[in-house]
Amino acid sequence: MSTEQNLITTPITADLLRGHLDLEETAHGLLPHRLPARARRQIPDDRLAVAEAQPSGVRLAFRTTATTVDLDTLPTKRVYRGFPPPPDGVYDLLVDGRLTAQATVSGGNLLTITDLQTQTAEFTPGPAGTAHFTGLPAGEKDIEIWLPHAEITEVIALRTDGPVEPAPDKARRVWLHHGSSISHGSNAVFPSTIWPALAASAGDVELINLGFGGSALADPFTARAMRDTPADLISVKLGINIVNSDAMRLRAFVPAVHGFLDTIREGHPTTPLLLVSPILCPTHEHTPGPLMPDLSGGTLRFKATGDPAETAAGRLTLTIVRDVLADIVSQRSAEDPNLHYLDGLDLYGESDHDELPLPDAIHPGPEGHRRIGENFAELAFANNGPFALTTG
Repeated sequence: MSTEQNLITTPITADLLRGHLDLEETAHGLLPHRLPARARRQIPDDRLAVAEAQPSGVRLAFRTTATTVDLDTLPTKRVYRGFPPPPDGVYDLLVDGRLTAQATVSGGNLLTITDLQTQTAEFTPGPAGTAHFTGLPAGEKDIEIWLPHAEITEVIALRTDGPVEPAPDKARRVWLHHGSSISHGSNAVFPSTIWPALAASAGDVELINLGFGGSALADPFTARAMRDTPADLISVKLGINIVNSDAMRLRAFVPAVHGFLDTIREGHPTTPLLLVSPILCPTHEHTPGPLMPDLSGGTLRFKATGDPAETAAGRLTLTIVRDVLADIVSQRSAEDPNLHYLDGLDLYGESDHDELPLPDAIHPGPEGHRRIGENFAELAFANNGPFALTTG
């Protein structure tokens, strides 16, 4: 915990946090959730339970004159048995929208994954710690602290050498996004540089990121959460998890997507809604799932284990998924002019893969995240895109 003297302690309350859908009071502080309690009660596995509690896109936002900021937290870190532990998650501090300082919190709880396929885990409790920032610019400023996107983080206390008040409402549009582990931020290093965060910054919008590692599976409870969340812009990036988990055949996938969109439209009948297909992933372009870990090269990579011949019987690949999603939007847009389609290959396609290959055969690296974020901003927020302020 912080040892700084004469710091002002400000209770962390909902009005200091953004990007979450729910807050859980714990024995230590507040745990941000990215699904509401009703949805969490319907989660069928630990994979999604862990993912939604990881605060991808969640940040503190406040105005202050402080030059020293301490944030006490209790992280829960995930490690895989037999692999070196990943580096501690990074806390990004932005001053007036610019990345200014970074910190980490050592210690914390440990969630040891003992089986890659079943995600069986062992929990070991650990101590809280402090993200310490000093030497910040003098004068009044708006600060955001983006929490580590891949560490469950209980926020305990905010300590500063100046008074704190919630950041003023800038009347920016709210962008609600749902997607897979790539949207969650897999293989990105910093929480403010996952591709949805980069796109949100370029589009000058407030991000609510429902990117859930491995769990963009057209779950009805996620659709209901999106239906009930106020938003000015909505995007849904579907496909890769359906394929790599071998969760559905074509017959089930088509009505599942229609149902997901129907549910969102119950709460957002005219909101711009963008359906996004998967980016290029050679592993699954023509080969169905399930996806399996591949350790044969000494590092963790992934491989598809399905039989391409079984696509005739309804098994899905990314090429099939893209065609299906485009057809669904084409069919529905006649009665829903605010529904749009974005081909994931326009976010990251063959030329991008040649330049910035997927390090583990599934997820982009940091520069890949930047490329996807830039392309999404250009296609969605600019040039009369579906999320542009004005359209021609």
